Amino acid sequence: MKNLLLTARADISESLRSRWFLAYTVVFGGIVVALFLSGVTESRIMGFTGLSRMLVIYLQITMAILPLFVLITTVRSVAGDREAGIFEYMLSLPVSLATWFWGKFVGRFLVVFLPVFGAMAVAIAWGLIKEAEIPWSQVLFYTGFLFSLALCFLGIGMLISTIARSSDVATGTAFIVWLALLLFMDLILLGVMIRGGFEPESIVTIALLNPLQVFRIGAMLLFDPQLVLLGPSAYVILDYFGEGGFLTWALLYPATLGLLTASLGYLLFRRGDLP
Repeated sequence: MKNLLLTARADISESLRSRWFLAYTVVFGGIVVALFLSGVTESRIMGFTGLSRMLVIYLQITMAILPLFVLITTVRSVAGDREAGIFEYMLSLPVSLATWFWGKFVGRFLVVFLPVFGAMAVAIAWGLIKEAEIPWSQVLFYTGFLFSLALCFLGIGMLISTIARSSDVATGTAFIVWLALLLFMDLILLGVMIRGGFEPESIVTIALLNPLQVFRIGAMLLFDPQLVLLGPSAYVILDYFGEGGFLTWALLYPATLGLLTASLGYLLFRRGDLP
């Protein structure tokens, strides 16, 4: 455990010195500032405070940006160390492959999650200063959604990084994965499958295997319990899951997927790099 924490600390220190972390923090902090300047927090519509609406907007923007940042930065981790020849140096130290791999996983998770959570915490603090009504239940769920989404794409990134043999290949693969998941949320998946005569239940089932889609619907469900914006597909989702069931799915599925892909990445990493 001590070596794992030291490995995580070393990865955190390396990330804090990199330019991508500065850009990453500025982006999410800038989103919150821009939402404040837009005046969203000063309004109340259909019983929802401006802070609730601002959190929904923040999560929708995060859904598009966070996975890309996590994937691009993470995939260069193992692949970059392989290209730099760090593995040979690592094997000469009393640090196991499991300690090194999972230490990097823990350190990278803290680096990618805390700035996103910190930006949301700033919004909550500003709401307290302005004596606005704080939707604490939504805040807890949104925190869980962000935790789960970051864990999901971190695991996918570690898997890609393990498989790819160069940083360039890893980066390109990560971008393709992100783009495919983004497009298959609605546009391609629904259009192609409806034209192909698939049953609505099958379409919704496949769509809900996409962690981005699960995250999006979970965030919408707290703001719109009837999922009016989803149209007829809302009936299938609510009839099958129910509100509480889908919120549980949105919290557990992406995190489980991330842990499974990270575990698969570790198994491939151990098999491929041990003599």
